[in-house]
Parts: sequence; C-alpha cells; structure tokens
Amino acid sequence: LAKNRNPSRIARTLEENVRTRNYILDYYQKIKDGSVTVGRWIRLLYEYLVSGIEEKRYSFDQKKANAAVDWIEGHCYHTKGRLAPGNLKLELWQKALVSAIFGIVENETGLRQFREIVLIVARKNGKSVLASAIANYMLRSAGEFGGEIYTIAPKLDQAGIIYEATWQMIQTDPEQIALKEELESKRSESHMKVEPDPEMVRRRISDLFVPATNSTMKKIAFSSKKSDGYNPELTICDEIAAWEGEKGLKQYEVMQSATGAREEPLLLSCSTAGYVSDSIYDELMKRSTQFLLGGSRETRLLPFLYMVDDAEKWNDIGELQKSFPNLGVSVKVDFLLDEIAKAETSLSKRNEFLCKYANVKQNSSLAWLSAKTVEKACGPEIRPEELANSYAVAGLDLSQTRDLTAAVIVVEKNGQLYVLANFWLPAERIDEATQRDGLPYQLYIQRGLLSPSGDNFIDYHDCYNWLTEMVEKYQILPLCVGYDRYSAQYLVNDLSAYGFKCDSVYQGENLYGTMQEVEGLLEDGRIHIGDNDLLKAHLLDSAMKMSVERGRGKLVKVRPSCHIDGTAALLDAMVVRQKWHGEIGEQLKNLG
Repeated sequence: LAKNRNPSRIARTLEENVRTRNYILDYYQKIKDGSVTVGRWIRLLYEYLVSGIEEKRYSFDQKKANAAVDWIEGHCYHTKGRLAPGNLKLELWQKALVSAIFGIVENETGLRQFREIVLIVARKNGKSVLASAIANYMLRSAGEFGGEIYTIAPKLDQAGIIYEATWQMIQTDPEQIALKEELESKRSESHMKVEPDPEMVRRRISDLFVPATNSTMKKIAFSSKKSDGYNPELTICDEIAAWEGEKGLKQYEVMQSATGAREEPLLLSCSTAGYVSDSIYDELMKRSTQFLLGGSRETRLLPFLYMVDDAEKWNDIGELQKSFPNLGVSVKVDFLLDEIAKAETSLSKRNEFLCKYANVKQNSSLAWLSAKTVEKACGPEIRPEELANSYAVAGLDLSQTRDLTAAVIVVEKNGQLYVLANFWLPAERIDEATQRDGLPYQLYIQRGLLSPSGDNFIDYHDCYNWLTEMVEKYQILPLCVGYDRYSAQYLVNDLSAYGFKCDSVYQGENLYGTMQEVEGLLEDGRIHIGDNDLLKAHLLDSAMKMSVERGRGKLVKVRPSCHIDGTAALLDAMVVRQKWHGEIGEQLKNLG
C-alpha cells in the first residue's frame, strides 16, 4: 500500500490539515488537559473565547485566522539572536493569539471583533518580535488602503525599537529582497529612471511607505497635542508599564480617540510589569481583569495576561511557566534558574525578578470580584419589613457632596447576611450623571434604590432620615454605624445624638482583612443584596491594589470614572461588625 501512495498528495493533505487547524481550540484543549501550564487569567480568556464562538456571540473565520498565521510565518524573520535570519515560527500560544485577533469577527459585518489588545508577558518571550510581525502584516497585507501604523513610547528611541525591528524584518523577507534586486538590475540596464515595484516597502525620512496600498508606519514619542493628524489603523504601545502616570494615560486616550474613522482599528499594548503607579498599565490591568471576571460591559477588549498566580512561588519553575509561555523555546530553563539564584541573594533583586519575570507589579491593581461571585449575592428584592425587629450594623460612604452617597444596613438571619442599601444623588445632577456613567439612574429612582437629595449638593440629613426610618418604622436597630473618618462631622453628631453608636473606619490597607472576609462570604453565598443593581454595579467596579511587599491590598476603582460608594459603605459596616463582635455578636445573630 505504501508503494501506491502519492508522496506529493500526502504532503498536500497534511499541509491542508495544518491550514484548517483552529489554533484557539488547540490551545484551549491543551490548557484543559494540563499539557500547557497557564495562569488564571489566560484560562479565563480562552474559556471566554471558546464559549463566545459556541454561543455565537461572534464568529470564528478560519481563513482569516490562518491567513494571518501563515503570512507571518512566511514573511517575517528573526533579526537578532541565534535564530536569525531564520523564519519566525510561531508557538501555539502565539498562533492562538494571532487567530483571536484576526479570526474572531462580528456576526453581522465580518469585521474584527476585538480592537483593544493587551499583551502582558515576562521578558524574553518575544513580545516585541510578535508586535513587529503584526505591524508587518498590517502594513503589507491586512490593512486598509491608506493605513497608518504608529509605534509609540515616551521617547522616540523607545518607540523606535519595534519600528526598527519591523524594518529589519521587511529587509530580510526574500520577497522584498527579490523586488530590490529586480529594481537594481533594471536601473543598471536602463539609462532612464526606474520606479520601484509598488509592493516594495520604502524607507523615507520619517516613515516606512508601501505605494501599492498608500500605507505608512511611523514612530512617535509622547506629545501634548491632541489627535489632530492621527488616523491610526494600528497603534503599538510599547512597554506601557514604564509610561509615566498622567502623561501616559492622556497619550493612550489620544491614540484611542483617533481611531474613529477606521473600520477595524487595533490598539496593541505590550509590556512586562513595571514600577510606575497609577499608570495606563494599572488602568488596563484593572479593566482587563474585570473583563475576564465577567464584570464588564466591554466587548472589544482582548487581554492576554501571562503572569504567575501565586507571588509566593516566584522561584518555582512550575509556577513561572505561567508568565513564560516560551519557556524552553526562547527562554531556557537554565537561564531562569540562574536568574532565580541571583534574585535569592537580595530583596532588590527579588523585587526585580518578581516584576520582570513573574509579572507581579509591586503595587498591582486587579479587579476584585468575579461576576459569578457577585451573582451569588443577587436574588429577589429584600424588603425592610422582612427584616423587621432585628439588630444590625450600618455603614456610610458620604463621598463628595456633588456626587453619589451610599448607606447600607446589614442584618443577619439564620447565619445569612442581608443587605439593605440606599443611594443619593443631587437632583439637578441626575441627568448629567446618567450620561456620564451610562447607568439608568431615573429607573433606579423609580425602583427605590436611589433618591434625589438636595439640588446641586447632597443633603446628608437624607442619610440620617433613612437610618432613623429603619429604626422607627421597621425596628431595624443598627448597634453600630461605621463611617469614613472624613465624613461630615455634623451628620455623625446628629446620629450620635439620636442614639446610634458611631465608629470611624480607617480606609486604605486597613480594609484588607475585611475585604477578604467579604469575598469569602460572597463566594459561600452568605451575603445577599437582592435585586439592588446599583450596589451590584459598585461591587463589580471594585478593584484591589496590592502591595506585594506588605502583602496587603486596598479598595480602588476599576476606572477613575467608576463608582464604588456602595462597596465602601458595605465594607464600613462589615468592619464595625467584625471589630465589635465580642460585644454585640450574639445580638447580631437575631436568634431571639
């Protein structure tokens, strides 16, 4: 039988099998069966991608995905290191990544589903090479006519790293070499001026230029200018963890806002972890983890977060595989063992290793609660009359006088914790807040979750009236009220005069223990918020900023525009419940 086989036909069949492979499913299967080691965030991402395809939230275009993989492997070359000048052979994790970017499309239009890509991976895993390959593909094959590609960083030489790597790749491509040789031959044979083939990439003073598609690639440094003149199809933001806080945030917003005229723009950010606090890296990490935990309304974000799950195991090769998808390929195990040995000699080297190899930022900000965890707390409406004649604790987050204020009461019944919550907004600012936050505040008012308060400023007497109503109408008696020490003192004085025991709650990392307790209670299904969608939104918009060195975290917002007042009020209540449990714990059980 072997003699009758046609070798060329067999080769074509094998080649066709490779071309029709779904690398996303291949990678997902290896994650599931344990043959590939990944961290929590990558596992969640591929569960999201595969379920989205199966549930038809979007479609998978096999041809587009594999065309991108095939083109990159056929036209992109290593320009440095021991593999140069060989073809760039993508590993499975890279093929899955490229397939997700270019192959997952909208059901209606067939355009790319994902527009904002985040790649966080440890050093020496080829992120710059991969970014250069994607730029090369977009510039020469997959872009729109008149496409504009930008590489951007705080300084021009930093922005030039991926730009120069892309140019070196282009020069190494045999197709481009042949076009160059053909041009030189024609010029030597002709006394007339000969124009280059329009497919030939030209390097001009300020950019790379492809005449056939009128496409360009430029490197740019941070600019205080707005997006005038930018119309990017692809923007590559390199080493975002080193982007200075406010400047980096503004520059990212500039490039993002400039993409409006493009049908399917891409904003690709790639980095290892870094040291800059409150930066675009922090914002993207919070948004990305919220998205992966299911608590986000975003549909265009695609985050690939290769990082360890347990920072305590930073010197464990098994754990480090989660931040080193290229371990054994571009990164040798012996190299990593040598780096571990160095890091074990001093705290500063250990912190550097944690940051650049384990991808754990010293002050890292990640979304706090998964949508699944918060969903366990949701259910039918919780009515005050159902909790009547009970002892309780309460919490206040007064926030700013022109914005949301929250108050909660926590009642224990049969070992379960039931949360009553109310929110207030200045009456004249409700429409403005609705447009700003994208939340149906008027509907929340109709449902009794939110109350207008004052005109342009919160009247804190409304908080007082709500708490005293719970006492006088329903006999729900808060034995202690926790409040932020920066709250309005006159409200605290009024509550104390009424008979409430008030206790100030220190914020910041002092809430870490309580956050852990609340998370555990939510996961166990012991906290119930009913149908309070506003409190639910605040829980989902909550993030935790961890100090790796101190091993403690504090409550922060996923994005600056988010609100977490309800979360803060709940934590204030839970702090005093925990703090005074020795004195009031038996009463709070409401067993009598």
